Amino acid sequence: MAENIDIGASVDGIQSFALKRANRHGLIAGATGTGKTVTLQVLAEAFAREGVNVFAADIKGDLSGCAAPGDPPPAWATARAAEINIPLTPEAAPAVFWDVYGELGHPVRTTVTEMGPVLMGRVLEATDAQEGALTIAFRLADDWLNEGKNEGLLLDLNDLRALLTYLSENADDIGKKYGLVTPQSIAALQRKVLQLEMDGADRFFGEPAFKLEELTRMRADGKGTINVLASERLVQSPRLYSAFLLWLLSELWEELPEVGDQDKPKLVFFFDEAHLLFRDAPKELINKVEQVVRLIRSKGVGIYFVTQSPTDIPEIVLSQLGNRFQHALRAYTPTDQKAVRAAAQSFRANEKVDVAKEIQELGVGEALVSTLDAKGAPTPVARTKIRPPNGQVGPILPPQRAALMKENVAGRAYEKTVDRVSAHEILGKRAAALADAEAREEEREAREKEEARASKTRSSGGAAGRARSTRSSSSRTTPLERQGGRVASGVFNTIVRELMRGILGTPSRRRR
Repeated sequence: MAENIDIGASVDGIQSFALKRANRHGLIAGATGTGKTVTLQVLAEAFAREGVNVFAADIKGDLSGCAAPGDPPPAWATARAAEINIPLTPEAAPAVFWDVYGELGHPVRTTVTEMGPVLMGRVLEATDAQEGALTIAFRLADDWLNEGKNEGLLLDLNDLRALLTYLSENADDIGKKYGLVTPQSIAALQRKVLQLEMDGADRFFGEPAFKLEELTRMRADGKGTINVLASERLVQSPRLYSAFLLWLLSELWEELPEVGDQDKPKLVFFFDEAHLLFRDAPKELINKVEQVVRLIRSKGVGIYFVTQSPTDIPEIVLSQLGNRFQHALRAYTPTDQKAVRAAAQSFRANEKVDVAKEIQELGVGEALVSTLDAKGAPTPVARTKIRPPNGQVGPILPPQRAALMKENVAGRAYEKTVDRVSAHEILGKRAAALADAEAREEEREAREKEEARASKTRSSGGAAGRARSTRSSSSRTTPLERQGGRVASGVFNTIVRELMRGILGTPSRRRR
């Protein structure tokens, strides 16, 4: 195994990179079109040749070329190899393709639980209040799981939506134990989860979950594997892109064992478009990234950020990056000039190199390079012409990619989804059982009311019958009683008539 990686040549000779210090992290910076992707590919191929696994996000698709030999190499590559006197040997590096969407690579998934409330809040662009509601939802799920109810399994977005609905419907009771949750926050989160699904991100959440051993598995021939994450579509959702890579870094930090300083890293992690990670990031997230960068080197992992300017990286993180590859910067504005000065100040001084001046004069494929030597000290900055890659420059063809994916048996195991019972199904059954119980209760109450009405009707009918019976019995009289009544009535009428005539002075008519 070589101790150093040849990365190019300067006026002082071949510029090498100490493999033992590769886990001290690094930075590849420069304006668009200055050669950052080629530098990334050169480093990835060199690591793989020396038995170091690589994980790299492929933003434009160009990095996929490492899986095919650069045969024949382009004219500029042949000329550059001859100029710097470094042999160019066309060869393909072992490569595996991954894709969150499962289109240009094997699917990569994780569960909502593994993502956690902080990163999930970043994916959903949640406000503080909404992130608080997410935290309560995750805590509720954890408590259920710890109580043995098996209801805390947040695997996919359906589970998250079901739990948010449950949280909204039981906000008063849950709020007494966990804290206030407003309907507005839950409704906003529900809308954002729906938008995430519409963007296709639901494919990322679920099972089977991605196993980290895919990134650390060694090959029988002793070479390392370049794991290429197809990110052309993923980077269109910047929050999901950065959250995914952060999740992967966090998982590596938590699960890999401590190994200390070794002759070479286990894994080198390239984080392209690194400015997306830190843009609008809260302070606690930046502190977490700094912590991971500072400690993960003891797990045998090196992290290399790829971005346009060193100012894209917070100083607390930038100070941890020992290996620097600075391509050209253009100073058209005061902000650009500030970035040039910041980049120049980050290098160890070299009396032969005016960094602030030369950083603006670098050609395509040239970089100011300063790496850590075998003792861990930064080398003086040197203007370096980067060697060309041995693999193909530019993307491979779709049939080539499909053939490589078909050959990878381990990757194909992720292509079929698994949908086991989780929060969505369990809460759905609970809601259905509750609805059935309510329906039965309503039916029982309706039946009781109907029986009460029927009983009342029967009671009213009996009273009416008794009244009719009384009236009937009072009207049942004998003929003699009826005749006596009529006689008495006639006498009374005659008396009244005669009395009235006397009062009014009307003479009585006599019968003749």
